Amino acid sequence: MKTKTSYGLNWLALAIILLIAAFFWHLSPPTGLSAPAWHSAVIFVATIVSIVANVLPIGAIGIISMTLFALTAAAGDTSASGAIQTALSDLNSSLIWLIVVAFMIARGFIKTGLGRRIALQMIRLQGKRTLVLAYGLAFADLVLSPAMPSNTARCGGVIYPIADSLARSFDSKPEDASRSKIGTFLVVCIGNVNDITAALFMTAYTGNLLAVKLAANAGVHITWGSWFLAAVVPCMISLMIVPPLVLWLTKPEIRHTPDAPKLAISELEKMGPMARGEWLMAFTVLLLLVLWIFGDTLGVDATTASFVGLSFLLLSGVLRWEDIKSEKGAWDTLIWFAALLMMANQLKKLGFTTWFGDLIGGSVGHLMAGTSWVLVLLLLNAAYFYTHYFFASGNAQIAALYAVFLSVGINLGIPPVPMALMLAFTSSLYCSLTQYTHARGPILFGAGYVPTAVWWRSGFIISLVNQAVFMTAGLLWWKVVGLY
Repeated sequence: MKTKTSYGLNWLALAIILLIAAFFWHLSPPTGLSAPAWHSAVIFVATIVSIVANVLPIGAIGIISMTLFALTAAAGDTSASGAIQTALSDLNSSLIWLIVVAFMIARGFIKTGLGRRIALQMIRLQGKRTLVLAYGLAFADLVLSPAMPSNTARCGGVIYPIADSLARSFDSKPEDASRSKIGTFLVVCIGNVNDITAALFMTAYTGNLLAVKLAANAGVHITWGSWFLAAVVPCMISLMIVPPLVLWLTKPEIRHTPDAPKLAISELEKMGPMARGEWLMAFTVLLLLVLWIFGDTLGVDATTASFVGLSFLLLSGVLRWEDIKSEKGAWDTLIWFAALLMMANQLKKLGFTTWFGDLIGGSVGHLMAGTSWVLVLLLLNAAYFYTHYFFASGNAQIAALYAVFLSVGINLGIPPVPMALMLAFTSSLYCSLTQYTHARGPILFGAGYVPTAVWWRSGFIISLVNQAVFMTAGLLWWKVVGLY
């Protein structure tokens, strides 16, 4: 029996979700919760499950969820106009527009070819050994990450095609055992490195900004600069450790790559000297970094800074309005992000998040009484990390669980800032656990270079190493800079 229509609707999963949601909707709210809080939670959970079950594309689910939220007046609005205003309330969120505009700016990297040129330059300079070649690709990802909020586009659209070309140039093909020559190593490496660069900058991954908003709801305010300050030491340590760890895990047959710089030089010659658009794109990125880092001093909000960058690209002709209209990822993000953020905010406003955090925190608190908060943080973070095995979307897990785990941690005596930061960074680092836990996975896994067993084993071992780095060097660094 077919469970999907020709246009992609998984009708069986949708029917089951709606029936279960309707059942819980008509139950009396638990003690301590109002009916609006309970109803909002029911629609929110149904939305998350629909995303995980891939009922429809995430943007379509966002539209339907906002529609149901308005039709049912789930938040307790007494008028139809009030209900729709609540459902659409976060479409004007400055954080959402920061993501949307950053997506559009990132299109300039691909359109002008600057992103590809940077990656090729790294290979030209550092590509004579397999491990150093991996560091070159890692550094290219690092350079692109501050202004590319789609880590899928950064890794899958810029870095992977170059890694694929390199692998094939050494006769390492995805369709046979030759993948083990170098292809498996390169693909596993760029995926896990991409998780670290996503954690390094607040604007390097869409989920980071969702975590920042949810942290703000709990009273923890994180700026672009404070995020980078907290992330820089543990992320740089992880960036140094992960490539050799992947080398050990995948054991590529080719350890020397003297022809890689030649390939890079050949490709760079085809590209020619840097064009006007590339220079303007590079200037825009530097301008954005200055405005994001020194925004508080200059009196420029982070979202305003992103609009300044986009306006410059439009005025200079690097991007045209047709490019903006065709940036599907940005408009898709605007819809689903607004839907999830609206419901998460309503759950906070109506008291559900606090109630649930108190409930879980109280239960766990009896078991953890007298335990060091560092150990509690370790256990909670590990639980949050490996829950990702059950999610097919990093953003869906952030929306569903970040605020809950943060509330539980604070109730158990963990200092709010380390708790908020650790969960936020974990929300990037868990993306390579399996091939289905992030949108980038199908691109890298679908290429055929990495067998399932290799992916899962590597993802798990690297996850342990990254957690160890953040729980040791990360916490020590945060203590030094006064975050707790």
